[in-house]
Amino acid sequence: MEESFNDIPLPGLEAPSDSGPSFAHEQAMGQAHGFPVAGIDEAGRGPWAGPVVAAAVILDPDVSIPGIDDSKRLTPKKRAALFDLIQEKALAFGVAFVRAREIDELNIRRATHLAMKRAYQVLCTKMKPASVLIDGNDAPTLSVPHRALVRGDRLSLSIAAASILAKVSRDNLMIAMDKSFPGYGFADHKGYGTPKHAEALNRLGVSKLHRHSFEPVRAVIEKKISG
Repeated sequence: MEESFNDIPLPGLEAPSDSGPSFAHEQAMGQAHGFPVAGIDEAGRGPWAGPVVAAAVILDPDVSIPGIDDSKRLTPKKRAALFDLIQEKALAFGVAFVRAREIDELNIRRATHLAMKRAYQVLCTKMKPASVLIDGNDAPTLSVPHRALVRGDRLSLSIAAASILAKVSRDNLMIAMDKSFPGYGFADHKGYGTPKHAEALNRLGVSKLHRHSFEPVRAVIEKKISG
């Protein structure tokens, strides 16, 4: 039976520490619901183009990987180095994508949940966690005890590691897609809404990577139809 444990309090662990994420939430969740504990996070909810990507990670509590933090607080160079280290030293990990067309069909919230569930399923082919911590305040239902954790990428090392895997995986894909869809600047803005992206979208039109349900993209489509 799928069940959510979001109402389970983890006393004294809700405020991000100046020293960065730790294993404190993993310890609390594991003691309550079993080890190992996985962390799940996503990247790419906001862009106008490209997939939403999620990662699920089980870290070895006995193996230190210095520098893990919320991916948004790291430089691209630091993220790339940690991306390799996490894959090398984690007990197990899984990464999954939900494409733009699926986002249009489902909406971004449901697509994000789907990406997280897919990442969890990939993780389970390697090692099944006994419980899971998920970044945010809105988590998909899973077959093991799980809990949404607001600002989890700044609280939990496992979630922070997942944020790095998801972010770098997505960035790498968008850099590769820049060659298939030249002119949009995907290697630079990774599909996010920038002035350069808006200019290219109006000049070149909508590509197969774009999310038609997102307003700036839909506006270009409607303008072309009406024009």
